[in-house]
Amino acid sequence: MIKDVYKGHLAMLTANILWGFMAPISKVVLNAGIITSFALTDFRIFGAAIAFWIASIFVPKEKVAPNDMMHLFFAALLAIVFNQGSYIVGVGLTSPIDASVITTSTPILTMIISALYLKEPVTGKKVIGILLGAAGALLLIMSGQQQGVGSGNVWGDLLCLSAQLSFSMYIVFYKGLISRYSPITIMKWMFTYASICMVPFSYSIMSHVQWTDMNWNVVGGIAYVVLCGTFITYLLVPIGQRTLRPTVAVMYNYVQPIVASTAALLWGIGEFTFLKVIAVVLVFVGVFVVTQSKSRQQLEAEKMQQES
Repeated sequence: MIKDVYKGHLAMLTANILWGFMAPISKVVLNAGIITSFALTDFRIFGAAIAFWIASIFVPKEKVAPNDMMHLFFAALLAIVFNQGSYIVGVGLTSPIDASVITTSTPILTMIISALYLKEPVTGKKVIGILLGAAGALLLIMSGQQQGVGSGNVWGDLLCLSAQLSFSMYIVFYKGLISRYSPITIMKWMFTYASICMVPFSYSIMSHVQWTDMNWNVVGGIAYVVLCGTFITYLLVPIGQRTLRPTVAVMYNYVQPIVASTAALLWGIGEFTFLKVIAVVLVFVGVFVVTQSKSRQQLEAEKMQQES
């Protein structure tokens, strides 16, 4: 059990590291002016669907119950269509700074939804941990604000926020469903449903892509978004969902600004400061504090022991 929990933590950490690189890479692809944010969303969803179907050839086949197929459809709407579509379009409209700041809302939204839907307790440790993590993430983001490009846009900000809300709902609502099947089976069907939802809007979008103007930077960026930012991450997320409480799982969102800052250093467009060291420490302390908070089951077990 403890080994599975460690796997869950490692899975969510890796997924958020990959997502951390995706925002700046997506911005580079979109700034080239060759494809639109809608086209990048199509590449992401259709490309991942193909990748999951290919991967499913190499694993044992699982039969999914008809009722669960319906649940997978709605899970696909929240985790893929609304989440990916809103985020990619939002990033194209707003600034990288705004998009990064808004990602810090996910643990807060997840804590609220978990309290309402799963009756998870809002403990002092959980609140303190989330606030510490948010403070660290915001400190990192704002310390690099002078290096950011572009300006914010209210519609872009709202789309990025709706992306975080839909993902929070997916993490909370479908924890039980995710535990019944392998990640490849789950994601194969979820991305298939998402692709079907996108088909009516895709022909005109893809027909305007300037295929002949694509350079290796754009192709490489699209490949990263599809394979690393979608295929691999969506294989890892169910592992975290199975073993971690929703609020703990999404706390790793705070790793994304750390990755963005690291990318800036590696690409020679950022600098290492003591302020960033403090921010990183706050993020990891926040994650640790939340992992130490007690679940509803633990609190109920303690109450029963006291009564007996």
